[in-house]
Amino acid sequence: MASGKPGFWQRLIGRGADAPPRAPLPPPDEPPTPDAAPPQAAGSAPGLQDYDIGAEIGRGAMAIVYKATQRATGRQVAIKRLALSREFSAEDLADVRERFMREARAAGALEHADILQVVDAGQDGSDAWLALEYVLGRDLSLFTKAGQLLPTREVVQLGARLARALHYAHGQGVIHRDIKPANVMLDRVNGGLKLMDFGIARVGDGSRTRTGLVLGTPSFMSPEQLAGLTVDGRSDLYSLGVLLYQLLTGVLPHQSDSMARLMQQIATEPAPDVRTHRPSLPEPLALVLAVALEKRPELRYPSGEQMARDLEAVLVMALQAEPAPPETAALQQDPAFAQTFAQTLRLTPEEAGQNPRSPAAAAPPAPSQAS
Repeated sequence: MASGKPGFWQRLIGRGADAPPRAPLPPPDEPPTPDAAPPQAAGSAPGLQDYDIGAEIGRGAMAIVYKATQRATGRQVAIKRLALSREFSAEDLADVRERFMREARAAGALEHADILQVVDAGQDGSDAWLALEYVLGRDLSLFTKAGQLLPTREVVQLGARLARALHYAHGQGVIHRDIKPANVMLDRVNGGLKLMDFGIARVGDGSRTRTGLVLGTPSFMSPEQLAGLTVDGRSDLYSLGVLLYQLLTGVLPHQSDSMARLMQQIATEPAPDVRTHRPSLPEPLALVLAVALEKRPELRYPSGEQMARDLEAVLVMALQAEPAPPETAALQQDPAFAQTFAQTLRLTPEEAGQNPRSPAAAAPPAPSQAS
């Protein structure tokens, strides 16, 4: 993990860089069947006999999720069954299963309020399963469409919490690799937030599906991840920047019907200023996203903590129309803090570290960050 370079608000104002429940998958591709049981006697498989498997509650590209009860404790969990044998070639399967168990153990060691807990994991024949903390809520993909966007302040608050959750995971040596709205569960009633599926994307690293595509979500991948290079926590922070961009505007910073064109955009073209799509957004927030979406990892935030602090600075500086939460309200009452912000200057794109457009990229100039 890179270190040392502070976020742009920290560089500018001299601040140092020092924190619910769910249904575990994106909304199913087809309506859940409340009384449906797993297609086979899952309880008889080694490890799964410890759980009473109930109704299907979610379905994704390579997994089905069931509500279940842990027999020994009576605890409700979600059993996520991954069809590895369907997604990976026979020659890759043994390596994928081994990688899955290694990543499941690492994810199971994470204990953070905003990270979905992995309770148990195992293999079922050629496939694999996870027992996960069972929580309520909806994944964030619901809030990425026009007319359903969350309030700006709420998005920024969620971004700060996710950045801190990532900071914790990165400190434990765990990289997520698949940050996207469908992997974040939000319970707005109770204020719950859960980052899900740690390590699942890693299962596909170095292995290919039958269609030849490396697992992941290309629109949210950092340039280095898309290029197949070694990634660290700064790759997750890039993906978090894409997630926040989409939650704020309803569009992705880079999108194309052509995979080749999409990859070229992510690799070479600066993301359009978020205010291109939503002019009312404050400049400080646009600058945070510009740093998060830098092409070169060394120009991004070196840690989730620094990104979280910049997002909180945006809450204080530019989003005061809505009531501030207790922590930021206390900051506002600090005379030294108020004086520091009173002396703040506006940044140009160069000061924010915005990448220049590659000569090989398309002709239109990148949008200016300064107004």
